[in-house]
Amino acid sequence: MTVDWQEHAARAIARHDDGLARLPEAPDERQRQLTRTGNAAWAAGLSYLMLGRSEEAREWLVRAAERYRESWADAPEGSWGRPIGAMKARLLAGDLDGARADARWALEAGAEHAESPIGRYAAALARLVLSEDAEAGTLAATLRARDDFPAAVADSVAALARHDAVAYDAAVRALLEDFERRDEYLEDVPVADTVLALQVLAAARGLSAKLTSPMLPRHAAQ
Repeated sequence: MTVDWQEHAARAIARHDDGLARLPEAPDERQRQLTRTGNAAWAAGLSYLMLGRSEEAREWLVRAAERYRESWADAPEGSWGRPIGAMKARLLAGDLDGARADARWALEAGAEHAESPIGRYAAALARLVLSEDAEAGTLAATLRARDDFPAAVADSVAALARHDAVAYDAAVRALLEDFERRDEYLEDVPVADTVLALQVLAAARGLSAKLTSPMLPRHAAQ
């Protein structure tokens, strides 16, 4: 698979800037537009990561997190993808203080008590970001063996929470293989973004896996 990452980045930046220039006043339309601009900034950041241009990647990933946070006030109840996206973006940007702030946002918004699995995943991710691994493990246990949540994600989070290197290696490889089999990606950017975010959390625990894939930046291979 050959991808023109520079073209991807340029298109994403154009979408982001155009979206911000045309922000509606009506709350519902505004939050939707902010989410779209967040997705565009996310795509630009991932594209720069794949190009190995870390400073530009950081800039756009932080912008993505900011757009997701801005969209939250008027978002429908249960829009947990936004704090998840913000935490992942800041992890990939190396903005750990920002990731912790977004983790606290997710928890204060009630993710831990959400009925939906995506809400509990937001809470589990937040607990990992805050190094509260026992709590993350308890939440991950509620996600495993469900047919409405990706098993490889739940298994990866659970393994990180209990510092199980062997289990994490197997789970994150299964997740990477799932990304490689997909036909559709957010903003049409074929990057295993969840794998990259989990690898940041794994590295902090001395658990990162040695992964190579066309869907990961070359410098991410360990």
